[in-house]
Amino acid sequence: MIKSTVSSRLLQVPASPIRKLVPLAQAAKKKGVKVYHLNIGDPDIKTPAVMLNALKNWNINPIGYSQSQGEPVFLESLKTYYHKIRYPFIDIPNIQVTSGGSEGISMALFATCAPGDEVIVFEPFYANYNTYAVVNGVKLVPIRTSISDGFHLPPRSVIEKKITKKTRAILFCNPNNPTGTVYTKDEIEILVALAKKHGLFLLSDEVYREYAYDGRKQVSLLSYMRQLPKQAIVLDSMSKRYNLCGVRLGAIVSLNADIMAGVLRMGQGRLSSGIVDQMIASKLTDVSSAWMAGTHDEWEKRRDVLYDGLKKIPGVVIPKPEGAFYTIVGLPVADSEDFCKWLLTDFRDRNETVMVAPAGGFYATKGLGKNEVRIAYVINRKDLKRCTELLKKALDVYNRKK
Repeated sequence: MIKSTVSSRLLQVPASPIRKLVPLAQAAKKKGVKVYHLNIGDPDIKTPAVMLNALKNWNINPIGYSQSQGEPVFLESLKTYYHKIRYPFIDIPNIQVTSGGSEGISMALFATCAPGDEVIVFEPFYANYNTYAVVNGVKLVPIRTSISDGFHLPPRSVIEKKITKKTRAILFCNPNNPTGTVYTKDEIEILVALAKKHGLFLLSDEVYREYAYDGRKQVSLLSYMRQLPKQAIVLDSMSKRYNLCGVRLGAIVSLNADIMAGVLRMGQGRLSSGIVDQMIASKLTDVSSAWMAGTHDEWEKRRDVLYDGLKKIPGVVIPKPEGAFYTIVGLPVADSEDFCKWLLTDFRDRNETVMVAPAGGFYATKGLGKNEVRIAYVINRKDLKRCTELLKKALDVYNRKK
């Protein structure tokens, strides 16, 4: 008799807090309800025209495989980008194209860790880290950060206490998804110092590099890569920088030749990233500085609309987001997941509701995030203001109901 029981590993893969309530949203839409999506970082800002034109003008037939490291024209564009942002030491052998930033995370964990190894993360963290840790047999060791200080890193001593013989890496996101925190130079240098002292890999997820607000500048691990040539690995993506979420492209960047040779072998195993996707994204060097600046300013204005609206709601706790386009918000509810479900199944105001992500799935420690949600401010300012109104009314109705 064939045993059809699924693997124990599969059972450990968590549901995404970003997407698991989608069936409830779809059911509401089928009833004619307008649902404002603040649950996922899928921006409505238009993709640069020069990239769309590359798609419109595509005429290569058949559509074949790309090179496993990446299409040469796209690799050249990435190298030019890194040189433009003042990292001229990055060359094509230091870049591996990945099918989205997510594949880059998984590849990096596989390349640096054996099953049973530990990776330090700062919670709350990007929920898909959980998924790729399970896939690669890696244990995430969470260090809690607090909403009270804007989710900045704890003192060095707190981090160092979590380092054991099994620790292989520290994985962090800067600017941060889901918190919107931008780590300071001092914070990054604490991580660099710990990596040097303990011989750890540093995995820096820098998808939102361009989006830091109020005059802040993101401090990239690229600035320390020559200090840590064997240990520093930067994870990058095209999705959020150029509003190309449907073009599944990212990159691993490292000066470690063994790591790069290894991830290339992994790339060969999955053949290649999409060639059409790469031809679109290769136009990144033609995206104007005016488009980039305008997009940055629009994100900052959206941040202000959301923050100004939510901070006025009684019981809501919201640190002012410093970058990216997310924030973790504390709500005056006992169970944020129940509240998120109720928003989609029961709450209506002028036949409208709002979808946000319960924050528990962004923590590894059970019980944390129970009264928090992650909000992605990825829709226009008028609709964002409406969403703050909806959340205010919903909290009032929900808590009176309880």
